[in-house]
Amino acid sequence: MTSTLGVFTDSPARHLVCRGCGAQFPLAAQHACYECFGPLEVGYDAEALARVTREQIEAGPQNIWRYAPLLPVGTDPASRVSLDPGLTPLVKADLLAKELGITGALWVKDDSANPTHSFKDRVVSVALTAAKALGFTRYSCASTGNLANSVAAHAARAGVPSTVFIPSDLEPGKVVMSAVYGGDVVAIEGSYDDVNRLCSELTETDEFEDTAFVNVNVRPFYAEGSKTLGYEVAEQLGWRIPAQVVIPMASGELLTKIDKAFSELVEIGLVPDTEWTVFGAQSAGCNPIAVALHKGTDEIVPVKPTGIAKSLNIGDPAAGVYALESVRRTGGWMEYVDDDEIRAGIELLARTTGVFAETAGGVTTAVLKKLVETGRLDPSKETVVFNTGDGLKTLDAVAGTVGPTHRVKPSLKSVREAGLVS
Repeated sequence: MTSTLGVFTDSPARHLVCRGCGAQFPLAAQHACYECFGPLEVGYDAEALARVTREQIEAGPQNIWRYAPLLPVGTDPASRVSLDPGLTPLVKADLLAKELGITGALWVKDDSANPTHSFKDRVVSVALTAAKALGFTRYSCASTGNLANSVAAHAARAGVPSTVFIPSDLEPGKVVMSAVYGGDVVAIEGSYDDVNRLCSELTETDEFEDTAFVNVNVRPFYAEGSKTLGYEVAEQLGWRIPAQVVIPMASGELLTKIDKAFSELVEIGLVPDTEWTVFGAQSAGCNPIAVALHKGTDEIVPVKPTGIAKSLNIGDPAAGVYALESVRRTGGWMEYVDDDEIRAGIELLARTTGVFAETAGGVTTAVLKKLVETGRLDPSKETVVFNTGDGLKTLDAVAGTVGPTHRVKPSLKSVREAGLVS
C-alpha cells in the first residue's frame, strides 16, 4: 500500500505518533508502534490547525467535512469515500432534565440521524477516505453491528467490494442492515474480541493484503472521525464546550476522541478556554473500564461480555486506559447499569425527548440517572449526553416491555368500553 506523505499533501496531518512512547512514523496503514507496540494516533501540524477559523468551518458543507481542515484526510471533496454524515440534532431535553432533577441545560446529541443510523458513519467516512488514498481496494472491519452496517454501505456507494466480520449472535436488524448492501457478511462463532483477533490475523495474509480493515490497519485515521462529534457539539452550542458530557464506552475510543476534540478547539482558539468533566457509561455485562476506575487501578481486566447492549460488548477495550486518563484528568466518573436499567433508560429517553435509542443510548441515559442520584454529576451544570444509534436496530430489547396500551374492536362502543371516550 502507498505509505508516503504525498497522498496527504493538503492535510494538516504530519505523522503517526505512539500514544505510549511518543515515537513517530509516516502516515501509513499502521496501527501499532514498532518500538513499544502501543497504539498510534495522528499527529498534526500545530500551525496549520491554528490557521483554521470559525468562518471557514461555517462556510463548509452540512456534514462532517466542514471540519476537514482539522482532520487527516478529506480536504479535496473528490478524495472522499463518504455517506456525508454529521450535523446531527442536538436535542434540548427539558422534560428529561425535569424528571431527573437536573436544573442546568440538558442536551441529547442524537447520532441516530446519520445515514446508517449510528455514529460509526463518521469514523468510517474518515477511515475509508484514508484507505482510498493509501490504495486499498477492498473494505472490511470487525464489528459489533453498527460498524459493519456503515462499512457495507460506504463500500456499496463507492462501488468497492466489502467483507465485514461480526459475532454470530448479533441482533437480526444489524445483520440484515449489513447484508442488504450486497457485500460479504461473515458471522463468527465467538465474541467481538474473537472477531477482532481474527481480523488482525487476516491483515497479515496475502489474501487480505489489499483490504482496509477500518478498525485495524487504518485505525489511527478511523479514530479521528469521532472527534467530529465533539466539534459539532461545540459549534451547535455557539462555539463553547459543555460543562459535562456523558459518553457510552465500548473500546473507550469515542470518549477519548470527544475529549481530544474539546482540547484541540481550545488550543487553536476556536472556543473559550474552559473546563469540562467527562463521564463514561458501560453495561454491567461488559464493564471492565468502569470497574478499573472504581478499583482505582489502571489495570483493565478483560471480561467475557453478556447482556443486551451488544454494541458496547468489547471485553478487552483497546483504549480503556486512555478513557481512564480522560475521566480522571477532568474529575469525572464512570458507571454501569444492568439490562433492566438499560431498558428503562431507552423508554425514559423516548418518553421525554422523542428519541428512540438503541441499547447503547439506554446505557447512557440510565447512567446519567445514576450519576445524578449518586451526586457524581452536578445537576446545575450544562450537560450533553450522547446517543450513538437508532432503537430500530435493537427492537428486541424493549419488544417485551412496550406495545399496545389498549385493544378494541372497530366500533365506538368498544372504544367507550376501553375508557378512551366518555
